[in-house]
Amino acid sequence: MGLRLGCRLFSAALSWMTLLQFLTRGHGPVADASPAPSLVPRVKPSYSFGRTFLGLDKCNACIGTSICKKFFKEEIRFDNWPASHLKPPPDHFPGYSANYTDDSKSWRLVEISRLIGKDQNELSDQKICTSVSLVKTCSIERVLRKTERFQKWLKARRLTPALVQGLPSLLLRCPTQRLLDRIVRRYAEVPDAGSVYMDHFTDRDKLRLLYTLSVNAHPVLLQVFPGAEGWPFPKYLGSCGRLLVSTSTTPLLELSSGPPDRAADLGHQLLGVIEFLRHNDWNYFFYFTRIHAGTFGVFDNGHLFIRDASSLGVIDRQEGKRPARSSPEPRDIFSCLAADCQSDLPSCNTVQEHQSLVLVCRELLPKLLEGKFPKPVQEEIDALLDRCGDSSLDGQTVIGGARRLMDILKSLRTCDARFAYRYPDCKYSEKY
Repeated sequence: MGLRLGCRLFSAALSWMTLLQFLTRGHGPVADASPAPSLVPRVKPSYSFGRTFLGLDKCNACIGTSICKKFFKEEIRFDNWPASHLKPPPDHFPGYSANYTDDSKSWRLVEISRLIGKDQNELSDQKICTSVSLVKTCSIERVLRKTERFQKWLKARRLTPALVQGLPSLLLRCPTQRLLDRIVRRYAEVPDAGSVYMDHFTDRDKLRLLYTLSVNAHPVLLQVFPGAEGWPFPKYLGSCGRLLVSTSTTPLLELSSGPPDRAADLGHQLLGVIEFLRHNDWNYFFYFTRIHAGTFGVFDNGHLFIRDASSLGVIDRQEGKRPARSSPEPRDIFSCLAADCQSDLPSCNTVQEHQSLVLVCRELLPKLLEGKFPKPVQEEIDALLDRCGDSSLDGQTVIGGARRLMDILKSLRTCDARFAYRYPDCKYSEKY
């Protein structure tokens, strides 16, 4: 009797074990049941990234998702938050310094930044809701998808000037078909198709591009005019939600207390960048409408770049300026996400050839070059800064003063390993 009972219990236990194995192999409704604890691989804990911090809760009214995996795999780590159990930094900062890796061994500095500040983002989202008389909250994406402009984007195979008319972005103040085709071909948040047609864009991709262009075209500029071609911009590494990641630079004016040869080198580079923006092989003329302390940055090798392109406009010299408009541009919610709907959008016909030089000579170079050199040289530098920073003077006078200043600063530079971007080439070439 006891033997038969023992056999029955053994048989029942064996049946249950067989059933459990069957189910945990994925053949039943509990296919995702966890295996025994001893068989579970030890998973490294990750940052407690929230959708709100990254802005993923607002997609597809966002920049993109191309670099999200890097965040969740801890291949992007914030400075001062190196331990995996700590949460990300406060979400009201406009930008963050971080480390980035491709192989989990070598790390490099990157910058994580937002298109606009948290308060501006909230105001922008409120504008979207109130545009359809929803005072409290709404589905931002659903509202934007129903707009007339986006419906036109959905039907379009090619991005044309008519589709971006009325958007506040300086990149699109003077749009030509050549410029818009370049944007479509270079847009890095979609698989590269090498085509001017948007056939490979999903509805989601079109909304993300339209939203980014409407709020702040900075990440689009980094993609469309890459540093690999010689453009003075940091490398665009990708986006996640409303955060974008690019290579790291030190703000220019943080280096203003350096020695005279560094000041001369940075001043010469700064004027050289402005000259390149005026004249380059691609026939695009770039101009600034404002400049601030963080507009320019310097890489570890001493090379100077534009770290904030949000106030940078583009004119296509090859296809020419668009004719002046006889009637106001049409406005919609996309015209108002980061701008005052009532203000007039600047015309590309008002852009002056020398306006970026005036801003640089007035706002940045005096702080960088003041009191750095022997008196006779310093006096000439100060006089040239006054000339090229005077907006009342004609363009040729300003440009002439800037070129003379470049020549002086070039003669004050040294050929030293501290300037790795041009060393040791400066030993053998007059170019440096």
